[in-house]
Amino acid sequence: QLQLVESGGGLVQPGGSLRLSCAASGFSLDYYIIGWFRQGPGPGVEGISCITFGGTTNYNDHVKGRFTISRDKDKNTLYLQMNNLNSEDTAMYYCAARKSKNTIPTMTEYDYWGQGTPVTVSS
Repeated sequence: QLQLVESGGGLVQPGGSLRLSCAASGFSLDYYIIGWFRQGPGPGVEGISCITFGGTTNYNDHVKGRFTISRDKDKNTLYLQMNNLNSEDTAMYYCAARKSKNTIPTMTEYDYWGQGTPVTVSS
């Protein structure tokens, strides 16, 4: 019953923008830390950004100043606004959630994951 579904990915040219969405069902995101991750051609999954119940945000240095994470509590939906995209941003993007805590969770501490939405940045 607990589910996260990403959408909004696609093909964009360098310098373009996309807004990803992550809709939650079966639970309220108000009680969770929620975040975005991505998996590119290389091994492993990279943490991108997360947001707490109180609205505190954290960003990976690779996306600071270009990406913005936000949450619409009424719609129970997480967003990632991505601007000035470049080829290094090409990846499968995932959203994830875990119960609220005072410190930034590690990847293994996230309880729920979406299926991913692909982003390709190419001329």
